[in-house]
Amino acid sequence: MPRVPWVTAPSLQARGSPMATGRAPQAAAGPVLRRADDTGGDGEGLGEGAVGLAPPTPPPGISPSRARLTVAVLCYINLLNYMDRFTVAGVLPDIEAFFSIGDSSSGLLQTVFISSYMVLAPVFGYLGDRHSRKRLLCLGIALWSAVTLASSFVPRERFWALLVARALVGVGEASYSTVAPTLIADLFAGADRSRMLGCFYLAVPLGSGLGYIAGAKVKEAAADWHWALRVTPGLGVVAVVLLFVVVKEPPRGAVERPLDAPLHYTSWATDLRALATNRSFVLSTLGFTAVAFVTGALALWAPAFLYRSRLASGAREPCAEPRGCHADESLIFGALTCVTGVLGVGAGVELSRRLRPVTPRADPLLCAAGLLGSAPFLFLAVVCARATVLLTYIFIFVGETLLSLNWAIVADILLYVVVPTRRSTAEALQIVVSHLLGDAGSPYLIGVISDRLRRGAPDSFLAAARSLEHALLLCAFAGALGGGFFLATALFLEGDRRRAQLDAQRMLPAEDGDDGEIVVPQRGRPTKVPVSSVLI
Repeated sequence: MPRVPWVTAPSLQARGSPMATGRAPQAAAGPVLRRADDTGGDGEGLGEGAVGLAPPTPPPGISPSRARLTVAVLCYINLLNYMDRFTVAGVLPDIEAFFSIGDSSSGLLQTVFISSYMVLAPVFGYLGDRHSRKRLLCLGIALWSAVTLASSFVPRERFWALLVARALVGVGEASYSTVAPTLIADLFAGADRSRMLGCFYLAVPLGSGLGYIAGAKVKEAAADWHWALRVTPGLGVVAVVLLFVVVKEPPRGAVERPLDAPLHYTSWATDLRALATNRSFVLSTLGFTAVAFVTGALALWAPAFLYRSRLASGAREPCAEPRGCHADESLIFGALTCVTGVLGVGAGVELSRRLRPVTPRADPLLCAAGLLGSAPFLFLAVVCARATVLLTYIFIFVGETLLSLNWAIVADILLYVVVPTRRSTAEALQIVVSHLLGDAGSPYLIGVISDRLRRGAPDSFLAAARSLEHALLLCAFAGALGGGFFLATALFLEGDRRRAQLDAQRMLPAEDGDDGEIVVPQRGRPTKVPVSSVLI
């Protein structure tokens, strides 16, 4: 294809709704013009033949300091989100003893939460693309905080009520996870966006680790695991107040389109068809599904597995009181999760920034390297657990660091291969797929496999450790499979990113008879040609 040096969008009368633009429609001030290979200095140039957007401008009415403060609030809420999610894992042995349940029922606690979370995500994705995102965030945080507090009062004969409560917590968190990244995308562009997403996704491992630590320490201080579930609701009230006071919602696509150009919405069915044919989005979502599978299984079962392995090897004496048995393993694994998450997410963002000028496929290749590299270390961590505890923790440290490389990168891939009016929907679909095939089932699946392998074996510490060990080996194979999906993503990334940029330019509504056409120079004169002729 010949290089297209300039792309011009004609000046048109804006016809978007006030709801979409946040102000009355205006006429576009002039043509949108940018060199095709202009990277804007952000390290995200697409190379030869790329068609770019107009240079990013700050969102109207939002200062740089307010934008960064908004990201800080969103990071705090994301930290709270994952603390709430993994506090249950930190006190899981105590919950098992209190309700007299086995591994399969314990796995259901995470499964019902993730199931409701992923089922409601498309609903909030649709609403997040069309209604006030700030109000959706406040509603979701208030709901999950109230239900988490209520779940701490469930009596021992009502385990089903705890399952219902965890399902309702998933409803609240679905509203947050689908919307928050799109706010960051509308506040920053290019390398700044990557850095802010890196900060946002640092909260995933930090919050997960703090959930383990807070659960174990609060339970120890109060001598009652119920109090561990009463920490995050109070912090949730603070989060709602911060949202009202600090966060100012930016217009959608504010940094990627002319300020007076209205957003061009399509039907939800059209959005779904477009996302289904976006190969980079589909393949990176499948790769991230493998990440969710591994992290979900490890989050719930790693402390219990480490405890059983130490019992089987004789490195630890059995507890006389089961409710206080696993605190050390939860604390150590929580601390490892925090440290490896900070190192992995930070390294992923920095490597992505440095390697993008070298190759436009740097992001999926980094994700693939992280998953493929983590698989053997996770395998070794599982098989060596009964032989040497020190090596096990070292292998977990390296494996989780490599696994954490992709958190911010995957989010960035989604945001630059999907146009602004479909991003909440895309986030929702990624949540549905990654959780449906990933951590919605992996904790329960690991528990079922462990119970089946243990069936008929003598009731011993060794049998309990071996059954969970063999079940957890599935995580290493899932990681390797996810690496393959990211390698496939690298094959299609450049083309899909160009298409997203062209679609963003076409957020300027076409005049009658001009649908699907752009203006390019031919023989020294501007000429309208179909978009498809540029993409071929």
